[in-house]
Amino acid sequence: MNDYWVHDLDPFLIRIGAGGIRYYGLAYVCGFVAGWWLLRHYHRRGRSPLDPDRIYTAITALALGVLIGGRLGYLLLYAPGDTLRDPLLVFRIWEGGMASHGGFLGVAVALAWLARRFKVSFLLLGDLLCSIAPLGLLLGRIANFINGELPGRVTDVPWAVIFPTSAPPGTPLSQIPPRHPSQLYEAGLEGLLLFVYLQWRFWRTNALATPGRLSAEFLLLYAIVRMVGEQFREPDAPPILGLTRGAFYSLFLILAAGAVWAWSRRSNRAQP
Repeated sequence: MNDYWVHDLDPFLIRIGAGGIRYYGLAYVCGFVAGWWLLRHYHRRGRSPLDPDRIYTAITALALGVLIGGRLGYLLLYAPGDTLRDPLLVFRIWEGGMASHGGFLGVAVALAWLARRFKVSFLLLGDLLCSIAPLGLLLGRIANFINGELPGRVTDVPWAVIFPTSAPPGTPLSQIPPRHPSQLYEAGLEGLLLFVYLQWRFWRTNALATPGRLSAEFLLLYAIVRMVGEQFREPDAPPILGLTRGAFYSLFLILAAGAVWAWSRRSNRAQP
């Protein structure tokens, strides 16, 4: 047991009394700032219709979509019983609890509003967003690891980690089994891998000539890598049809990818 690293990272960057600045919250801030910078870069290079004023509006709307959708998604998809017993749980975001699948729904609503406000194609806006979204996923998963939350399944691989938070308080370290650092696996798959691929598609191919194509690819690839990552992650809720919640909800992303692909083909056939 002494051969495994014991997770002892502090979730706070700066402590102020009983609170402070958490890495988890900082990850969201850095993700939105990075998204703002990339959208400005896209516009300067003539690959986006969003000028600086529109970018501020877009980032604000997307941030609200991610935060509200992610929080409600977690409470409804992963903890409906706790929410019914304590409805005020929705406001205690400092206790953790965000769901990426709920965040996708919140972002879709934000995109619909932005498309109508800016009179820009919903599919094109989706492509622009999907090309930068993996950065936020990367930072969020790293923050999960720093927090010691959402640990992986028990394993004996050499790089396994002992997460004290995976056992009841007071459990001796010698009795806590090592686990996969699945948060880092997901950071690499959902974040880094998808970001590199989508940036390559964005800059090196003519993906934007077919609005919606990049969005469909992102949804499909995210669903696949999420289902792969779920094989190493300790389930945090009862399974559905033998699948973890994350894997089951990802099936709907595959359906959404097919729907967006079909919508893209139909829309682009209608264009002169």
